Amino acid sequence: MKITIGHNNKGGSAGWFLSKVIIEDIGNKCIYNFPCGRWFALDEDDGKIQRDILVGGTEATGIVYNVAVVTGDIRGAGLKNSGKVFLEGGEFERARTDLFNVEIAALLSPLSRVSIGHDNAGVGCGWYCEKVVVYCPFTGIEQTFPCGKWLDEDDGDGLVERELYEMVSLRKKRLKKNPWSLWIWTSDIKGAGTDAPIFLQVYGDKGKSDEMKLDNNSDNFEAGQTDKFMIELPDLGNLYKIRIWHEKRSPFAGWHLHKVTLLKTLTKEKYTFNCDRWLDSNEDDNEIVRELTAEGPQVAEYRVVVHTGMVSGSGTDANVFTCLYGDQGDTGDRVLQNSVNAINKFEKGNADEFIIEAVDLKQVRRVRIGHDGKGGSSGWYLGKVIVREDGQPERRQATLFIKTGDVPGASSDSKVLIKLYGEKADTKKETLLVSDNDLEDYFERGRIDIFTLDTMDIGEIKRISIGHDNVGLRAGWHLGSVEISIPVHGKQYNFPCNRWLDKTEADGKVEIEVYPSEIVPIEKLINYEVCVVTGDVRNAGTNANVFMQIYGELGKTEVLILRNRSNNYERGATETFKVEAADVGKVYKIRIGHDGSGIGDGWFLETVTVKKMPTREEKKKKKKKKKKSPEEAEEEEEPQEIDIMEVYQFEAHRWLARDEEDKELVVELIPEDGEEIEANLYEVNVITGGVWGAGTDANVYLSIYGERGDTGERHLKRSDHLNKFEKNQVDVFTVPAIDLGELKKVRIRHDNTGSNPAWFLERIEVIDTNEDITYYFPCQRWLAVEEDDGQVARELVPVDEAFVLKDTDDSGSLATLGLEQKAQSTTFTVTVKTGDKKRGGTDANVFIVLYGTKDDTGGSKKPSPRWEKILPSPLMATNRGP
Repeated sequence: MKITIGHNNKGGSAGWFLSKVIIEDIGNKCIYNFPCGRWFALDEDDGKIQRDILVGGTEATGIVYNVAVVTGDIRGAGLKNSGKVFLEGGEFERARTDLFNVEIAALLSPLSRVSIGHDNAGVGCGWYCEKVVVYCPFTGIEQTFPCGKWLDEDDGDGLVERELYEMVSLRKKRLKKNPWSLWIWTSDIKGAGTDAPIFLQVYGDKGKSDEMKLDNNSDNFEAGQTDKFMIELPDLGNLYKIRIWHEKRSPFAGWHLHKVTLLKTLTKEKYTFNCDRWLDSNEDDNEIVRELTAEGPQVAEYRVVVHTGMVSGSGTDANVFTCLYGDQGDTGDRVLQNSVNAINKFEKGNADEFIIEAVDLKQVRRVRIGHDGKGGSSGWYLGKVIVREDGQPERRQATLFIKTGDVPGASSDSKVLIKLYGEKADTKKETLLVSDNDLEDYFERGRIDIFTLDTMDIGEIKRISIGHDNVGLRAGWHLGSVEISIPVHGKQYNFPCNRWLDKTEADGKVEIEVYPSEIVPIEKLINYEVCVVTGDVRNAGTNANVFMQIYGELGKTEVLILRNRSNNYERGATETFKVEAADVGKVYKIRIGHDGSGIGDGWFLETVTVKKMPTREEKKKKKKKKKKSPEEAEEEEEPQEIDIMEVYQFEAHRWLARDEEDKELVVELIPEDGEEIEANLYEVNVITGGVWGAGTDANVYLSIYGERGDTGERHLKRSDHLNKFEKNQVDVFTVPAIDLGELKKVRIRHDNTGSNPAWFLERIEVIDTNEDITYYFPCQRWLAVEEDDGQVARELVPVDEAFVLKDTDDSGSLATLGLEQKAQSTTFTVTVKTGDKKRGGTDANVFIVLYGTKDDTGGSKKPSPRWEKILPSPLMATNRGP
C-alpha cells in the first residue's frame, strides 16, 4: 500500500519537511503510518516536491524512471513557469530537452501510455511538445511516446493535457540497472563535515559501477548528519567494496566519515561499510580516498616503490598518480603524495615508497602510472615500479649474469627475453632492458651483462626459457651461459648454453629451454628495514654518505650504504631503507656513521630502528591436528603463516661531527631492550719504529677484533701529537666501542697517500679501560709498497708482554716472536696468472680480498656511489716486474 503526496511549489516559502502521514480507516478501524522524514523543496534534499511513500516504510523504496521531455522547435513553443507537480524544475524552452528523474513506488515498465500536460498558468503558457522518452533502468527499456502537438487553450484543439502512446518501433533495450538507496553518515565530531563534493564507486564480484558524484541541492555532509541518495547500479553481483573520496579544493575539504549504507530497493539486500576515519590531507594518514569493505575481503595495504631513472633531468615536479589492477578490481587513480621515505619526491635516482590502502585485489596484474604535467619541470624518466602487499611474502630479487659467446659474430642487437620456471610458480616473460653494470651496448661478444629481476617467490628454479625477438641489423646471437643468483634463497643456478640463437645458424631457433647443470650454495640474505631519524635541531642534516653495519649472534653484515635519493638526512626527516644482507641472528649492536664528505657534513642522529623481516622458515608454524568436536574432525595439518618480526630500537640523540661533542663520525649503539652489554673505551698506543724514514704522512686506519665482534675500521685522526706517526713516537688514540670481550687481533693499514707514505710500525698496544688489561700487538715491519713484501696492511695478533720487553736487537727474540704470531695466524699463498694477451699486464696496484665463513681479509670500507654493498679496499701488492 502506498500514497503519493506533494505540493505545487506556490507561495513565498513553498519548501516543506514532512515527518510522516497517518491515515485512519474509520470503517475498518485501522490506522496506517507512512513515515517520511524528507524535504519537499526544490532547493533541499534531492529537489523533489512529490514522493511515493509505502506504508510503514522508513526508507526510500521507489523505482526511478528517467524521463526526457522534448519541446518542439516551433516559434513560441516555450512554456514559462509551469511549476507542475510531476516535472519539477523544467525549463521547457524551444528545441530543448528537459531531463527528470521520477520516483514511483511501483514497477510499471514497459509503460502502456503516458499522460502529460500543464496547469495553463502564467503568461505565454502554450507549449508545443515534440515527444516524451521514458527509460526504466531496472528493466533496461527505453520507450518513446511521440506527441508533435500544441498543449494550448488558444491553439489547435485547445487541450492542455494529452495521453501519448508508444511508438514500439523506437523501443530500445539498454543496460539494466537496479535502484539503490544510499545513506552517507558523517561522524558527529568537531570539524567532521566537508564542503567538498563526494565521489563514490561500487565494486561487486561481477564488475564495478561508474564513478558517481554525490551532491544535491542541500548542504550535504555536515557533522552528525545522514544524507540520503537514490542511485542506479548495474548488476554487480555481491558487493564487496566501495571507494569513496572527495576533491581537495578548499581548506574545509577534510571529512570524517562514519559509515555508508546501501539498500537494494526491490530485494532489500543491505550492505554496511564502516569507516570511522578522516579523509583529509592534514589528518590521520593524510589520504582523501578510502576503500571500505562490507563483508568477505579485508582491507589490504600495498607498498608501491617508484624508482626514478638516473638520466639527466629525470626527476619531476608534477603530481604523479597510479592505479593498481588485480584479479578483484582496481584501486582507482591514487595521487602519490605521502611518501614514506622522502620529502622531495621523484628526484633523479629516488626510490620513493608509498602505501595504498585498498580492499584486497588478489593478484596484482598491472599498474597504470602517470602525472598531470604541472610544475616547472614536469617531464619524468620512470625506471620501474615495485608493488608488494604488506603481510605477503617479499618479492625476490634474482640477479642474472648473461654471458655472450666469444666467437665471431656472437653479438646481437635484438631484445632478449627470459622466463623462469619454478617449483611453485612461473614468472612472466621479462625483457632484459636495463643492465646493472650500465654498459652502453648489451650482448656484445665475450661480455657478461648483469640484470636484476624483481619477481614473486617461485621456489627452486627448475628451468628457464631464453631467446630474443630477432629484430635488428645483427639479430642473431651466440649465447654462452646464464647464471642466476637468488640471495634470499642462498642459491646460484648455472645454465650452460654455448649455442646460436639465430634463424640462419644451427637449428634456426631463437628461443630455447635450458635446465640447470648445477645449483651452488651462496651466502643467504634476508630483508632488513632500517628507519633513521635525523634530529630536529639547527644544522642537524648532512650531505655526507651514511653507512651502517649490523652485528648479531651469527655474525655481521657487510657495511651498508643507506641512501635512496638525492637529499637524504634533512633536518627532522624520517627515512626508511630496505636492504638485503646476511642473517646475523639476534642483533646486539649496530655501527652507524658517515664519511665526512660534502659541505655541512655534521649530522645529529636521533634514533635508528632495525626491523629484521621474517624468513620463510620462521614464518611457517605447523597447526596441530586435533579432534575437539565433530566440526573440527576434518581439519588437516597445514602450514600457517604467522607474523614474526624482530624490531630493534637504538637511541642516539647525539652529533656525529668533527666539531661537536667527542668529534667522532662513527658511533656504536646497542638496542634499548638488549642484553647488558657495556660500552667500552679502548686506549690505543701506536709506536712507530726507530729506523731511518720510519714515519708516515699517510692516513692510518685501525680495526680491533674481539670475541664479540669488532670495532669496524676507525680513522686514527686525533693523537696527543699534532704531527702523528713520526720516528720513535708513541701516538695515543681513543676508540669508543661496544665491549668486544677478549681481543683477538687488530688490522692496521694506511692509504699510501702523502709525500712520505712508507711506515715502519713497531707495535700497537690496546688498553681495555673497563677491565684494565693491556694487549700487545707487535709488528716490527714496514707498511710500504717499496719495502719488505710491498704490503700497506697488516693483521697483528696479541702476544705475551714478555715478548715485547725482550731486547728487539736479539735475533733469537725476533724469531721466537715470529713463531708466536704465526701460531695464531693462517698463511695463504696466492698465485695470480696474467693472461697471454697483448697489453694484458698492468702497472696499477692490484688488491685481493679473501672471504671466509668467519671473516674476510679486506681493509677499509668506503661508501659506494650506488645503492649496493661496499667493496673492500686493498690488501696492496706491487707489480715489480716488466
